Amino acid sequence: MRQSKNSFRHESLQDANTIQDIFKSLSKGIAKGRLSFSDEDGEIVMEPEGLLNLKVTATQDEGRHRVNIRITWQADETVKQTKPLHVNARGK
Repeated sequence: MRQSKNSFRHESLQDANTIQDIFKSLSKGIAKGRLSFSDEDGEIVMEPEGLLNLKVTATQDEGRHRVNIRITWQADETVKQTKPLHVNARGK
């Protein structure tokens, strides 16, 4: 696992049943609006909401097969509290 303040990465070998369980957990987390990823090195919590962008790619290259699934969304910018902007034009 590689982690920084705002990212989480985990890579391991798993059997097909375990991967199915992980997909089920992802599905439930998306439905509830809360995804939590953790291992012994750290944790990240995400809150998917609104429209989510889904990208699926699949490739076969000789003996190597790959499926990539990417889900992205924009965080609600209205949640962030902003300070008001004041602009003054001063002339002589």
